[in-house]
Amino acid sequence: MQIIWVLMGLALATAVFFSFRRARGGGLTLVAPGSPDAADPADYGFAREEDLDVRVPGPDPDLMDALENVQRTGHWRAASALLAGTPKDGERRWQRVQAFGGAAALELVQRPGEGAQWLKAWRLEAEKDAGGAQVHAELLVQQAWRSSGGVGSQDHRIMLEEAREACRKASLLAPGDPVPVITELAIARGLGYSEAEFDALWARVIDVAPAHMGAHLAALHYWCEKWHGSREKADAFAQTAAARAPQGSLLAALPLFSVYENMPDTVLVSDFGKTAVVSRALEGALYAVHQARPDDPMLAHVRHLLLWFLVGAGRWAEAMEQVRHVDGCVGALPWSASQEPAAAYAVARAMAVAGYEANGGSPATLPH
Repeated sequence: MQIIWVLMGLALATAVFFSFRRARGGGLTLVAPGSPDAADPADYGFAREEDLDVRVPGPDPDLMDALENVQRTGHWRAASALLAGTPKDGERRWQRVQAFGGAAALELVQRPGEGAQWLKAWRLEAEKDAGGAQVHAELLVQQAWRSSGGVGSQDHRIMLEEAREACRKASLLAPGDPVPVITELAIARGLGYSEAEFDALWARVIDVAPAHMGAHLAALHYWCEKWHGSREKADAFAQTAAARAPQGSLLAALPLFSVYENMPDTVLVSDFGKTAVVSRALEGALYAVHQARPDDPMLAHVRHLLLWFLVGAGRWAEAMEQVRHVDGCVGALPWSASQEPAAAYAVARAMAVAGYEANGGSPATLPH
C-alpha cells in the first residue's frame, strides 16, 4: 500500500500523467494514458479534468452568478447584494468572502494594475459597505500569501499589517460578524502572533462563532508544527474541538485535518492509512459526514479530505462515495495545496475508480 501514498504525494506536488487499471487481487497497476485497460471515470459520468472548477469546494450557483456578473460588467452591486443576503453567523458568508477575495487576487495576478476594478469601485463608492470591506481584507491577505516575496519578507509583513488594519475596519462596520476576525487568524499565523496574542484573538472568534468549522480550520494552521505550535498542540486543539462539537457539527472531522496538516512530506509507513491515529481520525470524519446536514457549506471540505485519505487507505467503495458527492468542484484541501488542483484530484479519482472496479464495483453498483 506504500505506493498509494507515494502516488498521492506526487499528485499533490505536480500534475501526474498516468492512468490506472484494476488488477487481480484488488490492487492497482499503472498503464499508459488512453490504454483500453485503464479504468475510466467518464464511465460514471464524472466531470472531465478540464471542466473541474478549482474556485470552490462545492456548488454555489448564487455565488457563481454574482461573480460572473461583477467580472463581466465591472459593477460590484451583485456581490454586495449577495453578501448582504447571506447570514453572518454561518459558514457560507466566510466562504463567499474568500471566493470574492480570491477572484480579485487572481485578476490582479493576471492583469497587474488593471484587474479587480469592480472591488476598487466597491470600496470607493460604498465605503461603509461591510461586505466590500471584508472582501478587501481577504484580498490583502491572499495577496500577501501569493505575491509578496515569501513568508518572512518585509513586503509580506507590510501587506499582512495592512490586511490587519483592513480587518479591524471591517469589524467596526459589522459588529458581531465573525468573518473579519476569522480572516485575521491567517494574519496572526503570518505575523507570528505570540500564543497569548493568538489566544486573545481566538477568544473573540469563539465569542461570536463557537462552532464555526472554517474558523477552527484557520486556527489549526497556527497550532501546527510547521507554523507556531507542534503536533501535540495541533492534535490537542483538534481533539478538544471534536469532543465539544454539537450534534450534527462537522467539527468531529477536525482531527483528520490535524493529521493531514502534520503529515511528513514522505510517508514511510507502508500501511499509514491503517494506523491507529489515521483510522480514528477517519472514523470521526465519516461519522461527522453522516450526521451533518446535507446543505452544510463545509461538508464538501470534509469529503474532499476524506477522499484523499480513503484512497490512501485502499477503502475504495467509501472513496467513491465521496467522489459521487464532490465531483465537479475541487477548490479545497488537499487539492488546493497543489499547483495543479484539478490534476491532483483527477489522479485520486482515477485511483478510486480503479480500486473500486478491482474489487467488483461498476457504474451499475455505485449509488446515485
